[in-house]
Amino acid sequence: MIILDDNTPLYHGSYCEVAKPDLSKCKKGKDFGRGFYLTSSKEQAVSFVKSSIVKASSAGIIESNQSYGFVTEFMPQNLKDLRLRIYQDADFEWLHCIAAHRKKDVFQELIKELDEYDIVGGKIADDLTNITLVTYINGAFGNVGSEEADKICISRLLPERLKDQFCFRSDTSLQHLKYIGSEKIWLNK
Repeated sequence: MIILDDNTPLYHGSYCEVAKPDLSKCKKGKDFGRGFYLTSSKEQAVSFVKSSIVKASSAGIIESNQSYGFVTEFMPQNLKDLRLRIYQDADFEWLHCIAAHRKKDVFQELIKELDEYDIVGGKIADDLTNITLVTYINGAFGNVGSEEADKICISRLLPERLKDQFCFRSDTSLQHLKYIGSEKIWLNK
């Protein structure tokens, strides 16, 4: 069960320390939309450090030889004041949410519906699942959103092994995150 409450430590992995998240620096086209992404799995956040360094290096944001990043810890507070949408399973609703955010011309009514939420959370679509999701979005399993395509895609994702992620989508939601600290993570290159 995916739980997000005031006692859930959350982690963010990046090429830099992020003590004060800023939505204007967050990219669109991610699984649950534009926002600041966190996970309850420190291990998952550590794995994000490497991909964040690779992306920042290719974009010229950091030196190509940077061999460290940071895992920053936050504690959510007073979440009862926020509007949350948590997908408990990697099911067709979760799949449609990810597809809608990754491809502009599908499930647009869902995008409008999700605009009401401060935080959207659920299973993470990681590097191991990305190829399956891209295949689904490109229609290789059948029409996107069809029962057949949904079933094929979900069966290949192995949803029981997926970790969680939480997208803090509003400035209001960011005000409910208490910065705890950061740990420098060195990569083995």
